[in-house]
Amino acid sequence: MFAKLFSYFIPINVVKRNSSISKSLEVTWNNGELVLDSKNTNYSYGSLQRILKKGLKYIGFERIRNFENILILGVAGGSVVKTLVDEVKFVGKITGVEIDKEVVALANKYFKLSEIKNLELIVDDAFEFVLKTKYKYDLIIIDVFQDTTMPNFLFEEFFINRINFLLNKEGFILFNTMVISEKDRIRNIDYKKKFDNNYSLRMYPKVEEHNELFTIKKLK
Repeated sequence: MFAKLFSYFIPINVVKRNSSISKSLEVTWNNGELVLDSKNTNYSYGSLQRILKKGLKYIGFERIRNFENILILGVAGGSVVKTLVDEVKFVGKITGVEIDKEVVALANKYFKLSEIKNLELIVDDAFEFVLKTKYKYDLIIIDVFQDTTMPNFLFEEFFINRINFLLNKEGFILFNTMVISEKDRIRNIDYKKKFDNNYSLRMYPKVEEHNELFTIKKLK
């Protein structure tokens, strides 16, 4: 494929699409792989896949293989789903929640998410979904962005408490955050303080320059 070959020298755009939620979306060949980007940041594959793969490694691939239910809030092109299925070899149930139907359409067409048998992909708002779901999960991955902006509700106590309620004992939260300003850094410090000794929290700063990862284990 010529586009894939040439992408090692210069990014080759495949499709551009407008979205009422994400504004501008692009699927591009870049360094031999398809990536999904918004206007200002990588949404799937590329650097984002590396970031979340590191987070999964921190938790441990073998441990994750023994989980039964994984919830992903913010699926985008599904790079973390591919990592879970292809590299971790996770065969349990994956529930993916993505608010942007245009993103889901691109993910199914160009990244073949609809062909993954153990994935249920739901078009819904992450906040609304966690209020409605009746299930509990062994791993909850939070990767919710609108371009470079993170919604405020992710850091509010009501949402944090609801996520903690949905997490099984000995389960993990993997939370990807973007830190661009001093305000973001302080926000993350405040977030850490919202977990008591029923949880084991670790923060991994400077993952791919602007990202900080949290892994949070529920002990009780």
